Amino acid sequence: MPYIDENERDKFEKDLNQISHNILTMGEMNYCISTIVSNFLERIDEIEGKVGYHHYNQLIGVLECAKLELYRRLIAPYEDVKIIDDGDVYFGQE
Repeated sequence: MPYIDENERDKFEKDLNQISHNILTMGEMNYCISTIVSNFLERIDEIEGKVGYHHYNQLIGVLECAKLELYRRLIAPYEDVKIIDDGDVYFGQE
């Protein structure tokens, strides 16, 4: 879940707003996300002396949960409207 205490958000807001304001393409979005992940792993390596499988596993979980939250909050409601507009395709869901 991408939610942290509101007081903790302040340290990220300015930089995140500036970065997201400059992103114009999906390639740029992918670059920014990949760079954050890479920099995070580099920081883990500095702090812990190595990056292990559990770090990669946790990162995949973070990315997957961020994806699922995007789907849950924005895409599923959009799809619900489209079902009403265009009709359902699944059997027995009339």
